[in-house]
Amino acid sequence: MNFPLVLLTLLVFTGGVWLLDYLVLRHKRVSGDIEPWWVEYPKSFFPIILIVFCLRSFLVEPFKIPSGSMIPTLLVGDFILVNKYTYGIRLPVANLKIIEMNEPKRGEVMVFRFPEDPSIDYIKRIVGVPGDTVAYRNKQLSINNVPIRLEPNGDYKYIEDGLVYVYTQRFKEYMDESAYDILINEDMPNIQLIAVRDFPNRENCTFDQTGFSCTVPPGNYFTLGDNRDGSSDSRYWGFVPEENIVGKAFLIWWNFSDLSRIGTVIK
Repeated sequence: MNFPLVLLTLLVFTGGVWLLDYLVLRHKRVSGDIEPWWVEYPKSFFPIILIVFCLRSFLVEPFKIPSGSMIPTLLVGDFILVNKYTYGIRLPVANLKIIEMNEPKRGEVMVFRFPEDPSIDYIKRIVGVPGDTVAYRNKQLSINNVPIRLEPNGDYKYIEDGLVYVYTQRFKEYMDESAYDILINEDMPNIQLIAVRDFPNRENCTFDQTGFSCTVPPGNYFTLGDNRDGSSDSRYWGFVPEENIVGKAFLIWWNFSDLSRIGTVIK
């Protein structure tokens, strides 16, 4: 369901009834007449819908994490808040940027419309901005031929598909001004070559058994999941166009399974 479109439709309908009543209907009612229900209810809901629409469209929008691709930073079931104006003010539904703000930076966690199906929202970490050459070979990430610093940070255990425990290695990765944990499973292949699709600007990339190297084209970004061997990301389906950006994830506001995660700042 396209919730922003549904919200916009409700806003137009209730606002239209409110405006019709203000300009026409109220002048035709005689003193003591009761407002018909089809006028009363839309008018009552209009201010609430207007506030929710403005908050979700221009300030913050809530999302729920559905998969484990961003473990350990984000867990399945985390409810997060996304800053809608950090990367520029955009028109609702159309997602067309009308006011320039900040450019996305390496290391930030970004929500965006999935390039293969814009009706789906994805969340990944930005590792490459326009002009960067991103390489990931033998589990080592490099940007513009400079290896990104990794430090072992213990083992990590999590449940996959609600059935089995997965044991893997956790590392601290340092990128520009950001530091965050990632997971690397040394028993997994460097890249699943069979899963690499034919995406726009694929000629900017080279793939082999050791990994890949991609040069990010203008107006695009390269993303990876923090669960490096359990994520479908830019190495498989390509670059994220600027017009697909939704916003920057910044806070976990709820998790039914782990209340201690409430209020966690997303790094």
